[in-house]
Amino acid sequence: MTRPPSAAQRRVIDAADPVTGRLKGTESQLAALVRHGLAFRHPRPPHAHFLTPAGHRVREESATADALASETPQPAPALAHEPAGVFAARVGGEETADAGPSRVREVRSAWQGLLELRRMTNTGGAVDRPCAWERTHLVQAAALALEAAGLRPAGTGAEGYRVRATPQPEAVAVREPDAAALKECAVTLEKAGWQVGEHTEPRTGARYLLASPRRS
Repeated sequence: MTRPPSAAQRRVIDAADPVTGRLKGTESQLAALVRHGLAFRHPRPPHAHFLTPAGHRVREESATADALASETPQPAPALAHEPAGVFAARVGGEETADAGPSRVREVRSAWQGLLELRRMTNTGGAVDRPCAWERTHLVQAAALALEAAGLRPAGTGAEGYRVRATPQPEAVAVREPDAAALKECAVTLEKAGWQVGEHTEPRTGARYLLASPRRS
């Protein structure tokens, strides 16, 4: 890309689906984003347009700029790339943990959107393994798989799972103080296409999971 997107193009980028990156706009707007390397046209019908990694970066940079210009509190560090008001899976430790019907609907919709993204971008349309978006949003993707399965994240004064980044490439750590619930987290992630191993903290003896997106 040789120049920043226009205001109209940026509005299309900002309005992209937060999970799948699917775009809506005029044919000329979408074609321009493809030319600039910010979007791609899927080869299979209905030939929808999606953000490329460069397009996602533009969207995230816009969200960060908006957040810095606002006086509202910043999101948790693990979710700092998500703009205010956009769905974010709960990684555990958030101050608010609404589990009402509206949240359940949001989570279900986000999970279905992620499965559709897998179908549209994985070789052979496979939905049983993570896609490229999940590999660049490891914490968010693992947390969405857990929350979509009905598992409870840790909240203020409540125990539950916590998903955190690790120094290892393509691996997240999942902690849950209840042994049975930790096992359920492992089963859930394996069903969602992740490779999972259980480990022990040397200092504390606490058990935790290391999970990585399965490639095949």
